[in-house]
Amino acid sequence: MKAFRAKSRAFEEEGWRAYALLLPWIAGVLLFTLWPMLQSLFLSFADYRIYGSASFIGLENFREMFYEDRMFKTSVFLTFKYVLLFVPIKLVAALLVAQVLNRNIKGISLYRTIYYLPSIVGSSVAMAVTWKMVLSREGFVNVLLGYLNLGPIDFLSSPLYALETLAMMGAWQFGSSMVIFLAGLKQVPQELYEAAEVDGTRKTRQFFSITLPMISSTILFNLVMGLINAFQVFTQIAVITNGGPADSTYVYMLHLYRTAFVSHRMGYSSALAWVLTLIILATTGLVFLSSKRWVYYEE
Repeated sequence: MKAFRAKSRAFEEEGWRAYALLLPWIAGVLLFTLWPMLQSLFLSFADYRIYGSASFIGLENFREMFYEDRMFKTSVFLTFKYVLLFVPIKLVAALLVAQVLNRNIKGISLYRTIYYLPSIVGSSVAMAVTWKMVLSREGFVNVLLGYLNLGPIDFLSSPLYALETLAMMGAWQFGSSMVIFLAGLKQVPQELYEAAEVDGTRKTRQFFSITLPMISSTILFNLVMGLINAFQVFTQIAVITNGGPADSTYVYMLHLYRTAFVSHRMGYSSALAWVLTLIILATTGLVFLSSKRWVYYEE
């Protein structure tokens, strides 16, 4: 009995130690995540312009959003268009590069590091400015195209190419997805490839019949993360095109930013933020529902 009480007391002490160690994280979540979210939820039903007090107006912000705000509809359409361009390009590029780097050759670690570097610096303002200079009408790309008698092309100043160019520019930062794909590829049992080789199966067929099904859960993870990041795209577009030309790159986060920090309508921008949250939740929910048909789990 004494031994049981001693073990019980030791277990309680360990529990309190665990809670003590978790306390800073719990406090951070409550103060810097949950409380701001609750405040934002309240402000989405209020008229608040920073320099005054918030006044409750019910669903007026949402009514204005869906029936009067023309740029809301434009930003939603362009954001979905960006997502449909950005996510597939990034996933395909990351998977193909991971497939190439999934080899035991000399210096492979260096190559993996080089391909990962864009993910570290690619989302910075300095890198966005660099891309703007490189892709401008007088930039390096158009100078090169001029030598080939193919240019110049208005990559960033034409409504026909601006959003597509930004999507491909964003997909250039595929390093994180590549590393995750590489980890997934290394978990594929080599016995499956050996059996396929014995049966005389071609490499292409092995890729579609063995590799893709075995890493389908990894594809799902990268797909969901890519969707979440794409819906929140802001830095590159704000720095490079600022929504232009002719509002052809006026994505949702840019509309939210201008509403909050240019028009100072914090209540309306909070409503915009919650609608974006619901859009992301609905989109990822549909992806998870569809995953039952195409994601393979070994167990």
